[in-house]
Amino acid sequence: MSEATPPGNWARAGRTAGFAGAAIGVVAAGAAAGVALERMTVGRGMRRKARLALDAASPYGILRGRAGTALADDGTELHYEVEEVEDFPLEGAVRPKRRGRRFGRRSPAPLTVVFSHGYCLSQDSWHFQRAALRGIVRTVYWDQRSHGRSARGAAQLEGEPVAIDQLGRDLKAVLDAAAPEGPLLLVGHSMGGMTQMALAGQYPDLVAERVAGTAFVGTSVGGLGQVNFGLPVAGARAFQRLAPGVLKLLGGHVGLVEKGRHATSDLFAGIIKRYSFSAHDIDPAISRFAERMIEATPIDVVAEFYPAFGEHDKADALAASYADRPSLVLCGDKDLVTPPEHSDVMAELLPDAEHIIVEDAGHLVMLEHPERVNDALVALLARASAYGAAELGRGRRSTRGQAEGASEQSL
Repeated sequence: MSEATPPGNWARAGRTAGFAGAAIGVVAAGAAAGVALERMTVGRGMRRKARLALDAASPYGILRGRAGTALADDGTELHYEVEEVEDFPLEGAVRPKRRGRRFGRRSPAPLTVVFSHGYCLSQDSWHFQRAALRGIVRTVYWDQRSHGRSARGAAQLEGEPVAIDQLGRDLKAVLDAAAPEGPLLLVGHSMGGMTQMALAGQYPDLVAERVAGTAFVGTSVGGLGQVNFGLPVAGARAFQRLAPGVLKLLGGHVGLVEKGRHATSDLFAGIIKRYSFSAHDIDPAISRFAERMIEATPIDVVAEFYPAFGEHDKADALAASYADRPSLVLCGDKDLVTPPEHSDVMAELLPDAEHIIVEDAGHLVMLEHPERVNDALVALLARASAYGAAELGRGRRSTRGQAEGASEQSL
């Protein structure tokens, strides 16, 4: 909308932008316009009160760890949180004390599980996995740039578009700050999985030396420009053609669009539910939790990230870096954002991966069926721990032996 828009058209334009912003903004969990919603019979005021009640009582997204800040290569401050095993002692468990240096040597660092979230979400999207792993393994959760508690991308404030490779470098910065040593198990959902592929493409030596396993939840190696989001062929083609331009336009009118999104919150909630979950009986508190995370992502952030997905192509990086170590490829059978066919492609590139398609599950499978995801992650954790001790440990022992031999020769 130009500054010359007549005042009498502002209300109409606001409603139009609101509907467009709501539809486009949900690309995070699924993304598309033209969703047919059943007519709601409860009044808007009652629905608003219900949302406020859910927000006040919701136990989701409240888990916190030891906070830290990593600095990306462009100066963006990235928020992360670490949860040490000793921070959450399990009832009845007796843990050996970690030894420090002995005879001039240091005990090996523990395995760390690092969680990377998806587009327009935050680290809180791993709520159930976080609760399940507390006291069992060292974990790191972080917010991608411009999401959650991380700062707005410094390069994006200067007009530079977001690239998936940039997210891979961001993950490297988080690893350097929060898990600088020891084996790693990388777990990524949607954009988070793409971030792990970008890390591998730019830092293959780091992956070879430290990554003991990987999990890819509802993600893709590429071809996202062909996803139809469950729309008819004509609608899908129109969305793919128009979305980048519409998003760019909406991103230039943040205030107006955000007011529109608020005004059309019922429609927005319905679209989120459609593209996030499969089950019709999803807990309203969980549905509202997902809605809140996506609502927190401003439309200009939605706009500046979206083009990167059409350019994403990391099949070579995935196969070259992760094919020889324990991995998990998991997707919901009703995922309309990264459909099961995309997981099938990944499973072919990772022949040793456990490939799981969760029935009656949408894009936010880790919230919709947390027990299935948790079971799969625990199984992967066992495999990754064994791999880290045997394969990565062998490399460390070999390197240490060479260094000690060189030291003895120098004496």
